[in-house]
Amino acid sequence: MTQLSRILTMAGVASLGFATVAQAQTLLRLNHNNPEDHPTHISMEFMGERFSELTDGAYRIQVFPNAQLGTQRESMELVQSCALEMARSNASELEAFEPLYSAINLPFIFQSEDHFEAVINGEVGQRILDASVDKGFRGVAFLTEGARSFYGDRPIHSPADLAGVNVRVQPSPSAIRMVELLGGNPTPIDWGELYSALQQGVVNMAENNPTALTNARHGEVVDYFSLNEHTIIPSVVVISTCAWNAMSAEHQDALRTAALEAQAFHSESWNAIADAALETAQAEMGVTINTVEKGPFIEAVMPMHDEVAAQSPALTELIEAINALAD
Repeated sequence: MTQLSRILTMAGVASLGFATVAQAQTLLRLNHNNPEDHPTHISMEFMGERFSELTDGAYRIQVFPNAQLGTQRESMELVQSCALEMARSNASELEAFEPLYSAINLPFIFQSEDHFEAVINGEVGQRILDASVDKGFRGVAFLTEGARSFYGDRPIHSPADLAGVNVRVQPSPSAIRMVELLGGNPTPIDWGELYSALQQGVVNMAENNPTALTNARHGEVVDYFSLNEHTIIPSVVVISTCAWNAMSAEHQDALRTAALEAQAFHSESWNAIADAALETAQAEMGVTINTVEKGPFIEAVMPMHDEVAAQSPALTELIEAINALAD
């Protein structure tokens, strides 16, 4: 039996179609790969509580941390096949399921956090969330995970410092291409295997936000975190088409409301959480934090913007719409 088959069997045991709790409450299972103390888990719990309140208890969202129901990719496949109601992935991995996500994965596409927030909270963000409705799922919320930077066994001051270096990336064409343009060797590795890969030297570097140092304990096995802040890749909470279509219009509106409230709740708390992670990594884990001149990194990766825009008129239009919100 394959790993995916085992997960499908487990999902089927937990629920045939949509699991019900008592007679009048419908349970939606939401899988993700972070621990329970991670900010995204806390925000998804918040969303679930609000959704239950707004539906007078007709629905309950049960959040499964630590990839209990499968990896990010496996849980997305389960959502598409209606064997799992909800999942949290991220924009980087979702571009394999819906190409429009590749626009917000472009390095340095966002000029500031305010620019990013304007995109995810407006019509452009909603267009991306809705783009996958014919692919078995739709997005309901973006949860920021802040800017991603390089960290590992050496400081990174310029793209030259990445030449020939094995860098763990997500299984995303955008992430792979970015590291290639910066001169590194992109190495896709599952998140759950990254700690040991860094510890054993399978990869020298990784790239993520500061909470990777603390929540995932990567600060125990790396020495440097270099703040080049190349991308802002949000988490995305998605729901299967089957689960969505089974809801009344009133309950769909309630989920949208709960998701938007969770999105705002998460954004408000993120910067303090990321700053605290950097402080902890320095003070308690011995990680050296260095700032980076971003100009050479921006110059090296700018060809990606034209490459992605050339893939389709829809992506060209979306990138233009994102750039238009920069002011």
